[in-house]
Amino acid sequence: MWEDAEKPFGLAVKALVSDERGAILALRRSAASRQFPLAWDLPGGNVEPGEAFDTALLREIREETGLHVELTGLAGSMEYEAPTARLAVLVLKARCTRDAIRLSPEHDRYVWLSATRLASWDFRGQLGRFLADYCRRTG
Repeated sequence: MWEDAEKPFGLAVKALVSDERGAILALRRSAASRQFPLAWDLPGGNVEPGEAFDTALLREIREETGLHVELTGLAGSMEYEAPTARLAVLVLKARCTRDAIRLSPEHDRYVWLSATRLASWDFRGQLGRFLADYCRRTG
C-alpha cells in the first residue's frame, strides 16, 4: 500500500549483474549519497521520460560501475516508495562482459556475492525482501 497517494508514479530499473562464477554485484551508497547513505543496493536507477528501460539500465550500470553488461532476462519486479515518487522497479539479470569496476562518487564499496550471501546480505526494505524471495525461487 502506498504511503502518499499524491506522489507521482515513476519507473526505475535495477540489475542482478553476475560475473563468470555467477556471483552478483552489490554496491554500497557513499556517506554523501542523497538517498539512503551507506545502504547496500544493486546497480540501476530511474528511467528518464521517453527513455527505454533497457537503455536506462545499461546507462546506469556504466555510470555507476564502468562495467559493460549484456542483459539476459527479467528477474522480477517490485514496488518502492521513494521520497519523491512511487516507483515500479524492474529487476533484470545481466552478465558482465568487462570486469574492471570503476565506482562513481555515488558509491564507495562493492562486493560480489554468492546466491547464499545475496539472500542474507544487508539490503534494506523492499529490495532485501525481493532478493530473499528471488533466491528462494531460483534456488
